[in-house]
Amino acid sequence: MKSPICDLLDIEFPLIAFSHCRDVVVEVSKAGGFGVLGAARYSTEDLEVELNWIDEHIEGKPYGVDLIAPTSMAVTEDSDSVDAIQKRVPQDYKDFASGILERHQVDSTDVYEGYKRNSFLTKAKAGNIVDVAFSHPIKMIANALGVPPPYMIDIAKQKGVATAALIGTKEHALKQVQAGVDIVVASGTEAGGHCGDVPTMVLIPEICGALQGSGVPVLAAGGIVTGKQMAACMAMGAAGVWTGSVWLTSAESDTPPVLKEKMLKASSRETIRSRSRTGKHSRQLRSPWTDAWEASDAPEPLPMPLQSQVTEAPLARVTKLAEVGHDGANQLVTSWVGQGVGLMSSTQSAKAIVYEFMEDYLAASERLSASLDD
Repeated sequence: MKSPICDLLDIEFPLIAFSHCRDVVVEVSKAGGFGVLGAARYSTEDLEVELNWIDEHIEGKPYGVDLIAPTSMAVTEDSDSVDAIQKRVPQDYKDFASGILERHQVDSTDVYEGYKRNSFLTKAKAGNIVDVAFSHPIKMIANALGVPPPYMIDIAKQKGVATAALIGTKEHALKQVQAGVDIVVASGTEAGGHCGDVPTMVLIPEICGALQGSGVPVLAAGGIVTGKQMAACMAMGAAGVWTGSVWLTSAESDTPPVLKEKMLKASSRETIRSRSRTGKHSRQLRSPWTDAWEASDAPEPLPMPLQSQVTEAPLARVTKLAEVGHDGANQLVTSWVGQGVGLMSSTQSAKAIVYEFMEDYLAASERLSASLDD
């Protein structure tokens, strides 16, 4: 295909696949798209292992890495350990979360004991992760929240690696271009995970218009799970699409089976955009867990990353119990997913999804062309 994204990333088809699962990354890149590994949940040691595995299996095809290094957080000091951060979380927040579990017959005893998951990056930690990423033959590095750290942009330019950043407003897109990013990912409110409040159908032409003449290509994101939607976004000026949710139910995905089943049955109305998971607005599958946090008696979400210290441990227990058939946990279990979940009705291989995108895109393009015929 003729697209600046294809030229920039050396790929056949401008379909970008964000996934925390290395198998998905590899299969998408081998099929002609571009896999991006979500690295937020990995330590530097774990990321090294994952990227080594990808290098060994991707057959020389290009791929990228996505990080979370937000510009505004409640924690900024590099010396803040997970233990120190957890001590800043009010006990009544933990009690509220534990109460949700208990109402669904999920034992909350010691739910926070020994749970240490740090998904945010302070300056020094971001530098370490970035160094690991750049020690591998990545073709692109992306930042999911805010302008990428100058360190990331500088090293990327030295190494000839494209930088990308996810945004949800025109103002943020202009800031990213001023900072020197090579690709802007315009993510509509339909997207899973962190998202803004402007729909994709409005956001894409707005961003493409604002960046016209800048030389910076735009990737459309937010609820895109078909080639028909991809064609629509490219008709509005996008150079390709960034996708995430559609890969969660793929055969290779490491999404727990109980969550895959929930997603495959869900409609597009069964997601919710809320601050209750991380402290910033993110879209997730609706469940009694998310409903409880939206109730009038729920505490106001804490700023990132404190809110995650309230929610991740209980949700980890819920998921674990749901996998072994616990009824209450099965009701509560949730995950980040976009509104496109309503179009995700079957499990396919990542390769098959890429090929279906290609076929749908071609068919949609032909329909548009036919509409111009005399």
